[in-house]
Amino acid sequence: MRDGLEAGTVTVTGAGGDEIVAYAAHPMGAPPAGGVVVIHHMPGYDEATKEITRRFAAWGWSAVCPNLHHRFAPGADPDDAAAAARAAGGVPDEQLLGDVDGAAAYLRDHPTGNGRVATIGFCSGGRQSVLAGCGLDLDAAVDCYGAFVLTPPPAEYKLDVSTLEPRLGDLSCPLLGLFGVEDKAPTPAEVTRFDALLTELGKPHEFHSFDDAGHAFFAVDRPAYRQAAAVEGWRLVREFLGRHLAGEGNA
Repeated sequence: MRDGLEAGTVTVTGAGGDEIVAYAAHPMGAPPAGGVVVIHHMPGYDEATKEITRRFAAWGWSAVCPNLHHRFAPGADPDDAAAAARAAGGVPDEQLLGDVDGAAAYLRDHPTGNGRVATIGFCSGGRQSVLAGCGLDLDAAVDCYGAFVLTPPPAEYKLDVSTLEPRLGDLSCPLLGLFGVEDKAPTPAEVTRFDALLTELGKPHEFHSFDDAGHAFFAVDRPAYRQAAAVEGWRLVREFLGRHLAGEGNA
């Protein structure tokens, strides 16, 4: 069954040794390959994110999506858990790093893995994918329209999120960034500045911005979906991960 996959709920050991719920998908009958930690968006650990997780398994990489809101409302509906997380100011950065590190360890230890791990995140998860690349030892990271990477959110967002600019010098891996030119968070100006900072720091990265696309252009269940940008974006993700997840990792 080289085209088969298995998927379902697992637990991973996250920050502070906490056991947290996660959704994992693994290819069947395929040789060992790299793994992808899928970092969900602010709306939470939802069906759309689980579908993305299965996509990577269908492409031949194991993937796992930790429920970052698990501690705020265990067992709750994703919308309710997301609301509880937002009311608490969002997921603390150090907790995020611990949870993603645990998810990465799960992938490295799995029989389908080759030791190499990447992260991908969308919206708030895009920022957190950049954070993971700066705070953990990864082989690649993908930022899909990550909001508030450089500019903290307005007060009305009620999120306790700070700029990642001081951390960018610690970026441990190549970064792929996918953005919409009509986005308001991040704006094209912020993307340009982000690109310039990484270039100045000598960090390997490639950024792509799509016309006629704003925030959440990958989201097939939202009016923001833009087919052309999403199709090309997924092609770029697959090609980027194919380059950086091949071989064996050192971690």
